[in-house]
Amino acid sequence: MAQQLPRLLATAAAAVAVAAAPLPALAEQMEKAQLFDFNLTLPAIATEFLLLMVALDKLYFTPLGKFMDERDAKIRGELGDVKDASEEVKQLEEQAAAIMKAARAEIAAALNKMKKETTAELEAKLEEGRSRVEAELVEALANLEAQKEEAVKALDAQIASLSDEIVKKVLPSA
Repeated sequence: MAQQLPRLLATAAAAVAVAAAPLPALAEQMEKAQLFDFNLTLPAIATEFLLLMVALDKLYFTPLGKFMDERDAKIRGELGDVKDASEEVKQLEEQAAAIMKAARAEIAAALNKMKKETTAELEAKLEEGRSRVEAELVEALANLEAQKEEAVKALDAQIASLSDEIVKKVLPSA
């Protein structure tokens, strides 16, 4: 096997040499089918491309990257400030809620006090009105009773006189 390896390598090298060396007719057809002529233009274009890349990197992408980094840092700083401010706002909201709760309690107490005072005042006026109405009612009842007694006395007198007249008319001779 060790003796066959050099022979195999030699055969493979010969096959590669035959395949790499185009036949004259094939070379002529390949020359016609070429789209680009890669003699010295390829290195020139590659050099231009590399110079353009370096120029764009130095003149455009580096300042743009610096600007983007500064902007990112500024935004992050503002976000940090906003987070601090949001904590402050939360504290202020809590204080405002506590003040509102105390104010509501104070207002509720004042309303309850006013309701009690108003209720007491109304009760006093109502009681005064009741007593006045009762006094007037007692007085009116007394007046009615007096008028009733007067009417009864007047009627008694009239009844007596009418009965005398009836008796005189019915019993004329007596």
